[in-house]
Amino acid sequence: MRDISVPVLVDVPRKTNTTELVMRQAAKPSDPALFAVKGSSGEWENISATEFRRQVEDIAKGLISSGVQPGDRVALMARTRYEWSMADFAIWFAGAVSVPVYETSSPGQVAWILSDSGAVAAFVESARHEAVVREAVELEDIGSLRHVWQFDGDGLDTLRTAGAGTDEQTLAERRDRAGLDDVATIIYTSGTTGKPKGCELTHGNFVELSDNAGAALPEVAREGGQTIMFLPLAHVFARFISVLCVAVGATVAHTPDIKNLLPDLQSYRPTFILAVPRVFEKVYNNSMLKAEDGGRGRIFHRGAEVAIEWSRAEQAGRIPLSLRVKHAVFDRLLYGRIRTAMGGRVQHAVSGGAPLGDRLGHFFHGIGLLVLEGYGLTETTAPITVNTPQRVRIGSVGLPLPGNAVKIADDGEILAKGVCVMKGYLNRPGLTDEAFVDGWFRTGDIGQLDEDGFLSITGRKKEIIVTASGKNVIPAVLEDAIRSDALISQCVVVGDQRPFVSALITLDEEALPGWLERHGIPKDTSTSEAAELPQLLEEIQRLIDDANTTVSRAEAIKAFRIVTTDFTESTGHLTPSLKIKRAQVLKDYSDVVEAIYS
Repeated sequence: MRDISVPVLVDVPRKTNTTELVMRQAAKPSDPALFAVKGSSGEWENISATEFRRQVEDIAKGLISSGVQPGDRVALMARTRYEWSMADFAIWFAGAVSVPVYETSSPGQVAWILSDSGAVAAFVESARHEAVVREAVELEDIGSLRHVWQFDGDGLDTLRTAGAGTDEQTLAERRDRAGLDDVATIIYTSGTTGKPKGCELTHGNFVELSDNAGAALPEVAREGGQTIMFLPLAHVFARFISVLCVAVGATVAHTPDIKNLLPDLQSYRPTFILAVPRVFEKVYNNSMLKAEDGGRGRIFHRGAEVAIEWSRAEQAGRIPLSLRVKHAVFDRLLYGRIRTAMGGRVQHAVSGGAPLGDRLGHFFHGIGLLVLEGYGLTETTAPITVNTPQRVRIGSVGLPLPGNAVKIADDGEILAKGVCVMKGYLNRPGLTDEAFVDGWFRTGDIGQLDEDGFLSITGRKKEIIVTASGKNVIPAVLEDAIRSDALISQCVVVGDQRPFVSALITLDEEALPGWLERHGIPKDTSTSEAAELPQLLEEIQRLIDDANTTVSRAEAIKAFRIVTTDFTESTGHLTPSLKIKRAQVLKDYSDVVEAIYS
C-alpha cells in the first residue's frame, strides 16, 4: 500500500477554539475532574472543570488588564506542573498565542525564541528561570517583552488582582475571537540541527485532532480516566495529550521530577500513561537488574520470554493452553509486581517520539500493559498515526487518526496531510514551501505501509549513512537494537563516506555497578576503567554481533569505541525530548571517530 486516508469521525464548527474544550466540560452535570494536584498533606486533590475554568478566567482577565492584545505571543517556561496548563489555557482565553520554552534552555536559546516569536510577556516557574529570561532579553535587546510572571513568586496573585477590573463581556469577546484556522501556539522544534523553527499550530490542529482522537480511543481517553504527566509540557507530545484530556474529561496529574515518578505512580494510580521509548526501556531494564541483583534473574528472563511469546500468539489469534498456563504462573511471580510498581491500574500506555521496538512492545503487552505506539512530529501536533486497542499491530505505529492521511513517496519518505498538520513555520515562508509537496507535508522520516495501512518507521531521511562504497545504512535499526540492553545508555552509528560502519557507545551509569559486581569486579570501578575491561568489551561485542544479524554484512558494525561520558541534555548531545544530536556528537568526538578509521 502506498497511501491511506481515514475520514473524520467528528466534525467541528469553524468558529470553535481550544477554550471551548474547557467550557464543554464545565457545562456537564458531572463536572469532571480535569486535574489533580498534591495538597499540603501529600494527598492528591482533584480540580473540577468548573474550578479550572474559574482559575483560568481569573488569570486571563489579568492578562487582558496587563495589556496583552489578541494574537500577542506569551511565553511559558517551567517544569511540568499544574500551573503550566492553567497559564496555557488562560493565554487562549485572553485571545493570545502561547509559546512554550523548555525550562532547561540556555539564555541564548531563550533569546532566539522570544525575539523570533515577538513575545510580549512570559510565565516562568522560579527565580532561576526569570533570571534566564532577563539575561535573554539583554542578549538580544528584546524590547517587546514587557512582563514576566513567576509561578513560585507572586506572579499569579498579581494577575488575579489586576484582572479584577476586567468585566465578563470583555473576557467573553476575547475568548470567542479565534476560530479553527487561527494560530493557537508556536512550538519551536527542539533542534537536532540548526536554530529551532517555530511551528504555527492552530486551534483546529488541537480541537479537531483531540475530538477525533478521543472518538478513536474511547477506552483510553475518557471521562474518569487518569494519567500522570512527567514529560515536558513544552514538547508537543505531552502538550497534545494534556489538551486531549481536557477535551474528553480525563484527569491529569503532574510530577515535575522524574526521580519522584515511581512513588507518584503508586500513590496516584493512573489508568494510562504516556512516555517516550527510553522510559519503557528503563522500566524493563530496571526490573531486570532488580531481579538479577535479588537472585531472580532466571525467573525474569524466562518470564520475559513467555510474555513476548504470549503476546505474539495473542496477536496471531491463538494462544496454546500450555502457554496460557505458563503465562498465568509468571503473572503471579513477575508481571503483577511490575504492574504494581506502576500503580496497579495502568492498562494502556501511549508511546511516541521514537520507535519502541517489536520486542519491548510484545513484552509490555504480555505483562498486561498494552503500549499504543504512535507517530508524529511537532509539525503535526504530535500524532499522525496511532495504534488503538481495537486495531493494534505491535511493531508498527498504527493507522492514521481520523481526519489524517499518510502517503509513501517514491524515495520512501512519509508524507502527511490532515487535521494534524501545522499552518507553517513562523517567519520562514521559504522553509514552509520546502516542507510541502502538492499539499502533503514532508516528514523527513522513512517508512512503509503494510497491506492493511499500518505504518512502520525505518529511520530519518537526513540520518541515512552512505558509506564510501555507496551502501545506504539506516542507523536507527542498529542503534535501537544495541541500546535496548540495560548496560548501554546511548549508541551512535558512524560511517558516512567511510569504508565501513562503526559505533560510539556510552554505558548506563545506573546499570554498570550491578553488572560489575555480578562479574566479580568491584562495583565502584570507574566508567573509564570499566571501558577497558576485556569482559565488558566482550559483552558489548556480543550485543553488536546480535544487532548485526538484523542487517546485511555491508551494513554491519565492524568496530566500536566506548565514550566514557554519557550523551545527555546537559552535555549538549540530547534534545529535551531525548533525541540524539548526531551532528554535535560527531563534532565533539571527531578525534575518537578519526582514531577508529586511522
